Amino acid sequence: MRPRDIVYAVTFLIIILVMWGIYTNPPYIHQRARVIQQHIFALCCVSLISGAQRATVVTAAVPEISHPKCSLSKNCPIDHFAFQIKSGAATVVGPKICFDGNIVMSGVMNNVGPGLNLVLVNGENGKIEKFDYFNMYSGETKAILDFLKMIKPGMIVLVASFDDAATKMTDEIRNIFAGLGSSSIKDVKFRDSWVFAGGAGTEQKSPFEKLTANNQKTNIYGNWPEVVEIAGCFPRKI
Repeated sequence: MRPRDIVYAVTFLIIILVMWGIYTNPPYIHQRARVIQQHIFALCCVSLISGAQRATVVTAAVPEISHPKCSLSKNCPIDHFAFQIKSGAATVVGPKICFDGNIVMSGVMNNVGPGLNLVLVNGENGKIEKFDYFNMYSGETKAILDFLKMIKPGMIVLVASFDDAATKMTDEIRNIFAGLGSSSIKDVKFRDSWVFAGGAGTEQKSPFEKLTANNQKTNIYGNWPEVVEIAGCFPRKI
């Protein structure tokens, strides 16, 4: 039996005894019985209030803990989007692009390919507008140009290389990326590893870019350099 049930049982028994005393004893006892009843009532109220307070503490909701998105070490400010971009490894492991906690492209998802892997994002609400990959070794430059010309002011552009990203790279393509904030696009050569995050409609150079050159003396994967990665918080375009 719970302690509160015992208190109720004892209280009920005392009330019965007091009522019996009221009807079988002289008037001066009646007054004393009423005082006892008042004390019992007060004790019962205190017990019930205390029990309700304990119940409130036990059932209090535990606030949810938000975890950093895209494997970042800390949460981004409310006016920024978390992102992570990894280039591919040789011709074996495909690149990965994560945005606002969602993996958009990766080898596991089987939606990446050799060349340039691109994601276009609405910079205001974070919605993924379009993504695709373009073979820059044997593909047609028109395909990637048509894709790049769909970029509108306010869009966020995420790029990851895989295998080779430069053989079919024209000056027109390089100029478009430079206009998105790339500082290294004109240095991207055959089989270099390159990752980039930029924005349309801005004249500022993006701080989110990394390039590792293909160098037979320093390559990690034989004829291909090491994987490059960038991650951080991209400002919301409002």
